[in-house]
Amino acid sequence: MSIFDSVRNALVPVHREGYKFVAAFFGASVLLGFIADPLFWIGLVLTAWCAYFFRDPERVTPLDDDLVISPADGRVSSVVRMTPPEELGLGSSEMLRISVFMNVFNCHVNRAPVQGRIVRKVYSKGSFLNAELDKASTENERSGLVLETRHGEIGVVQIAGLVARRILCWSEQGEHLDAGERFGLIRFGSRLDVFLPAGARPLVSVGQTAIAGETMLAEFGSAKGPVVSRRD
Repeated sequence: MSIFDSVRNALVPVHREGYKFVAAFFGASVLLGFIADPLFWIGLVLTAWCAYFFRDPERVTPLDDDLVISPADGRVSSVVRMTPPEELGLGSSEMLRISVFMNVFNCHVNRAPVQGRIVRKVYSKGSFLNAELDKASTENERSGLVLETRHGEIGVVQIAGLVARRILCWSEQGEHLDAGERFGLIRFGSRLDVFLPAGARPLVSVGQTAIAGETMLAEFGSAKGPVVSRRD
């Protein structure tokens, strides 16, 4: 990532879900300042970090129904074929699963990987294991959406981790999502899984950095030329 991209992703608006946290950090900084001046400045640095954590940058999303776009910023932690979690209702056959792990420094606003209608929204209670573990897909607390698309049903799952204890998903069953559209957020580090039906070909490898709403994770059909994009 270039210096320009780093600055562009840092100097952006704070998502509304982060307002109360930023305000709380700042309020605590002021109170600590009455105890000792250095504590105020330490609190101010932490307030700036909190605002940075809840940043919500614009993204330029490729507009092509054959492409699957990353739903999260982070590192591609897994590209495997496995049976999806039972609660998604995607059947017992193996699907291509691509996982993106977010650390506490990544942008945590989640975006739709494809265009489609939400046909199922499911929430599952669970543990708070390390989100990078493979078993986190079925054992951790998670929230899943199943999107009906031209290529069949596609699942996208928000998974809580060791630090993350709050999954937010404001999109509801029956809604239509465009690729790259914001649908949720996970506070303080976690993982997103995308489950893709037959015909999907991965375009990323484990260890690669992904950018929500921009990085192409997979595609259906043969490779094509340049595609149109939308800034959001």
